[in-house]
Amino acid sequence: MEDKNSNKESVEQSKQEIRNEAKGLLSSIKKYLKELLDFREDTDHEATMNAIKADIPFKGATAWILIFAVFVASIGLNANSTAVVIGAMLISPLMGPILGIGSAFAINDIEVLKKSTISLATMIVLSLLASFVFFYFFPLSEDTSELLGRTKPDIRDVLIAFFGGLALMVARTKKGTVASVIFGVAIATALMPPLCTAGYGLAKGFSGDAIGFTYALGAMYLFTINTIFIALATFLVLKLLSFPMHKYANAAKRKRYATIATVVGIAVMIPAVYTFISALEEARITNQINSYISNEIKKNPSLQLIDWEPSLGKKELFLNFFNEVSDATENDLINELTNNPLYPNLKDFKLEIKGSDTKSFNLITTAYNEKRQELQESKNIIAGLQKQIEDLQNTITGLNTRIEEDAINKNQKVIAFSRISKDAKIRYINIEEIGFANVLSSKDFINIDTIPVATIKWNSQLPDSIISPKERELRSWLQKEMNLDTLFIKREN
Repeated sequence: MEDKNSNKESVEQSKQEIRNEAKGLLSSIKKYLKELLDFREDTDHEATMNAIKADIPFKGATAWILIFAVFVASIGLNANSTAVVIGAMLISPLMGPILGIGSAFAINDIEVLKKSTISLATMIVLSLLASFVFFYFFPLSEDTSELLGRTKPDIRDVLIAFFGGLALMVARTKKGTVASVIFGVAIATALMPPLCTAGYGLAKGFSGDAIGFTYALGAMYLFTINTIFIALATFLVLKLLSFPMHKYANAAKRKRYATIATVVGIAVMIPAVYTFISALEEARITNQINSYISNEIKKNPSLQLIDWEPSLGKKELFLNFFNEVSDATENDLINELTNNPLYPNLKDFKLEIKGSDTKSFNLITTAYNEKRQELQESKNIIAGLQKQIEDLQNTITGLNTRIEEDAINKNQKVIAFSRISKDAKIRYINIEEIGFANVLSSKDFINIDTIPVATIKWNSQLPDSIISPKERELRSWLQKEMNLDTLFIKREN
């Protein structure tokens, strides 16, 4: 009996030791996580507020830095250069007044709120004006990806602005500010590019393209989202770190300013919350539409989808098919869109389908085949013409050769006759003129002969008794010199 009691006590003691060890382990983990994640001990309240207030004023060097940053960002957007746009984000002073607005709500400092709001409004107007001037005089030939990427914000932009703002304020409140975090947040939240894109949209709109105003509204919407959620992150971090409230001279003034700050804060938070919910809902709808297209249409081999376009505002989805879409298929697509539990956000959507009928498809196919046949026949005709052209080119080449040879022969005969005529004048000084030609002759008026004839004009004072023997002598000499078998002499008076 004693052994059983002893064993029982030993088991209970072991269990208690395990429980104690578990509690110790949990306590150690809790302590480790607290030391790991707690950043309140590194907070420097006074230095943080001084740094935020120092970045709020907008004058002198800050104004010029902003103008230069606007032009750098505009050039980067014009050239579609991501590196140049990032550079503009880093040198932009826009973050200062936004942090000032968030901190003013957190510590109930109405003066900081006024200065921050005036500085931010001035910065926005100056940025829009500078970018408008740049893009009006240096218009883009086409919309670049850097520009279009900032005309339609979504849920990711909201999250980037909020978490970026949290990271920035945690870095700001830390003793010894982490500069790399500040630079990273400046790049991630991208305050400058949306303003430059809005300026581009205004320049495009005033140049006659109405789509420019749509770009401007979308870009300003993105800038507003970034501004609100960075300010909201600033407010939350300062409240979490228990920054001391601003002290006023009397309780009535403190209460009045607190009421004003609360009202303004709520007025700002309402669109912020609405924006977040709307962006989140839009992202869900877009994802479900993409899933619907992938699962219900692209995986169906009988459907040949050309493109699709959703209209979230009107809750419509337009589908454009190349092939014919039967009524049964269309009903199936509508049923999958509105009744499938995989797409709960699409149940109120209307499906608009455009498909080519079979007749049109057959006509296109027939026309295509006919054109192919005509093209082949044209190729054959062209090939035959090319052969004829080559033959003509060869014929022309032969004729040119013959013409050249005839010209050479003719030239040679001219040279030979010139020499012979000179020699004849030397031999027979009484010759006044000599000529030579091949004369066509017919005795029976059927057959044609070519007769070489030399025409001689003698001195008129020379008697015929002297001319006759000289002509015979001249004929023999000319036949020999001109290599002729036959030669007739014609005397010319």
